[in-house]
Amino acid sequence: MSKYNEHLDRNAANFAPLSPLSFLERTASVYPDRLAIVHGDLRQTWGQTYRRCRQLASALHQAGVGKNDTVAVMLPNTPPMVEAHFGVPMSGAVLNTLNTRLDAETLAFMLDHGEAKVLIVDPEFTALMAKALPLRKSTAPLTVIRVEDALYGDAAVPLGNTTYDDFVAQGDPDFAWELPADEWDAIALNYTSGTTGNPKGVVYHHRGAAINAISNVLEWDMPKHAVYLWTLPMFHCNGWCFPWTVAARAGVNVCLRRVDPQNIFDAIRNHGVTHYCGAPIVQSLLVNAPAAMKQGVPAGVKAMVAGAAPPASMIEGMEAMGFDLTHVYGLTETYGPATVCAQHAEWDQLDIGERARLNARQGVRYHLQRDAQVLDPETMQPVPHDGETMGEIMFKGNIAMKGYLKNPQATDEAFRGGWFHSGDLAVQYPDGYIKIKDRSKDIIISGGENISSIEVEDVLYRHPAVLAAAVVAKPDAKWGETPCAFLEIKAGATVTEADIITHCKQHLAGYKVPRAIVFGELPKTSTGKIQKFELRKLAGSATAIAV
Repeated sequence: MSKYNEHLDRNAANFAPLSPLSFLERTASVYPDRLAIVHGDLRQTWGQTYRRCRQLASALHQAGVGKNDTVAVMLPNTPPMVEAHFGVPMSGAVLNTLNTRLDAETLAFMLDHGEAKVLIVDPEFTALMAKALPLRKSTAPLTVIRVEDALYGDAAVPLGNTTYDDFVAQGDPDFAWELPADEWDAIALNYTSGTTGNPKGVVYHHRGAAINAISNVLEWDMPKHAVYLWTLPMFHCNGWCFPWTVAARAGVNVCLRRVDPQNIFDAIRNHGVTHYCGAPIVQSLLVNAPAAMKQGVPAGVKAMVAGAAPPASMIEGMEAMGFDLTHVYGLTETYGPATVCAQHAEWDQLDIGERARLNARQGVRYHLQRDAQVLDPETMQPVPHDGETMGEIMFKGNIAMKGYLKNPQATDEAFRGGWFHSGDLAVQYPDGYIKIKDRSKDIIISGGENISSIEVEDVLYRHPAVLAAAVVAKPDAKWGETPCAFLEIKAGATVTEADIITHCKQHLAGYKVPRAIVFGELPKTSTGKIQKFELRKLAGSATAIAV
């Protein structure tokens, strides 16, 4: 035994499991009277929030919920959702935040697969859950608790025998909760989109949740008492871990039932919002909102965008509003963002086109992630850092899921070779920054030539009339497949198929120019991501207009 291990054991005095629950406990102790939650007329302090979370944990314990049980919630971004992120794991249980945009059959599958013992439902979703519950195959009892919210009104279908507030009131505000015995214990269950087959259940642990929450602070230089607006659904990767991040900074959770430009600008003005997150579509809604709606909005608001790379028009529009945009990238399996396009001061001196090119990259690993590389998936060796050679983005380290619930085969495949395989194809530049070229399934092979749909989309976004763009493969008798562009146009703009084709020919090789253009609203997930699988169905039909 090494001298540095002899009689130098881990014990309660020198080691504690990492958990975001510690953030709430500290903040409530140090800043009990600081504002924690804003929702309509509600103003709740951190001291009050801590007591309510302990009551929720106690009430769940009294209801027979214990370690590794699952508590599912069907909630928008409201105070009960914030409280669930602490109260549920305080009871030892695992939080399953259900996607509020899913269909009844998928929700029933998730309740069964996760073996939920308790379900907490907002009034907005009682009708949907009333359809889902009878579709469950499990005969195990499920306690249903209904939330009441004056900002929404009465539930369409009454569910459950107990209201959320009555249930919480049963609990002990001094409940003696404990940190997990092991930081590897599960804290949350998040389901993937399940575009093919059943969705997979991604399991988070306390350590990863805490580490990504702190990485969020570091990447954003997030100050103490930041005011965070909930434009990002908390059901999505646990709001990218920001419920725990806000608690670590003793910040303010400004709740928002639904994303709407007027509501967002009003909240920024009325509550002094300093930070918010969202998909590109959310940022575009703000950029393209009427000028009158933006009056009085202070400069300096920090926005984080994930998903598709922000086009030049978005960056320019955010700068015009005085907003500071940070681009991050990740997946459900990496607790949300695990890389960031860390900006350099000298970039500010570049023209908008070059700034957009640099900021569109997915960047470098998060502070507390061990590694993020572009590797050849066959050899598992790094690709040359030349900005041209494609490989697959892979992650290793602290910000990666435990694995997929009850799916060892998928877990083993995801972690093959000691790395998490993202499925995203990318290049890596000499400065180490990563840039996605496509999902492996989104590469269009036309006449034997590989076409990156993202490259074509980047060009389409440069057209001043384009609000949103997506490119997928359209079957073609001669070429095998050709690019088909689906475009959502800005309000008041006028553009023709010929205009788009001419624009693309100015920036792309001929074989990359879309052979079909479809105008209309693009199908999106609840987090604002464009549903390409739906567009692939359309591209394979006669509805795609050839030009």
